[in-house]
Amino acid sequence: MTKVSLFDRRVIENFLKITSVISATLSLIVLFVDIPEECKTTYGWVFIGLLILIYLAIWAWSNNLNKIDINVAGSEVTIKVGDIFLEPGLKAIAFNEYFDTLVDNKIIAGSSLNGIFINEYLGVPVSDLDRHIDNYSFETNEILESNPERKLGKKVRHQIGTICVYEDFLLTAFTKFDDNNKAELTMPEYLEFLINFWDKVNNVYAQQSVSTPVFGSGITRIKGHKTISDEDLLKIMLWTFRISEMRFKYPARLTIVIHKDKINKINLLDIKSARNGV
Repeated sequence: MTKVSLFDRRVIENFLKITSVISATLSLIVLFVDIPEECKTTYGWVFIGLLILIYLAIWAWSNNLNKIDINVAGSEVTIKVGDIFLEPGLKAIAFNEYFDTLVDNKIIAGSSLNGIFINEYLGVPVSDLDRHIDNYSFETNEILESNPERKLGKKVRHQIGTICVYEDFLLTAFTKFDDNNKAELTMPEYLEFLINFWDKVNNVYAQQSVSTPVFGSGITRIKGHKTISDEDLLKIMLWTFRISEMRFKYPARLTIVIHKDKINKINLLDIKSARNGV
């Protein structure tokens, strides 16, 4: 998938920066080295061929970019392809508003980040995690209501964006569930989640680096926005982070981890250029 066009302005600008250095170097060399007259044409074509290869290499690099470092309102932010479970510091895992832990491919899909965390990285019986969540010191406004009529899963509903710290994981209430236990979220609710989430992270991160997935990627439909892309979600995450009060002090940073199967849908060159004001 080609994300950056062959004649993208940023590709041309990067090419000109590199060729200006090459041209300056060659100009210095020819001051001291005489090129035989019969070789000038050959060397000229070789030089043109080299420039074409350099241009194509820059274009290919732009299309295969899988990591960028940007500064957002004074915080260092890395956006990269990777495995969030291998990242240092705190790792955010999206739960639903009930903090359900039942991985049955109905309430929680085994292939989701939530399911993988519980099945492969929890390391203790799920009952231990349930006990930790039940006894966690949530703020009063983070617990919305009890829903005793809910047939499957837990009964206590939390405000979206609420965080429960468990070891080096930030369990966060992300999706709302309807009566059929299907995840749903509107765009205003998505924005509400992100604003609340950054605020809660600011309270609990304790100068540690924090890694998050691209929230909403793949498993959650934003109601009324069926065509919203992973790149759009990423841009919304960065925008809400910028307007929030959340700031990471060096060496702590925010890392947004993109699944390897999703990178073809995200143009990191666009993200980097936008943050650098290009």
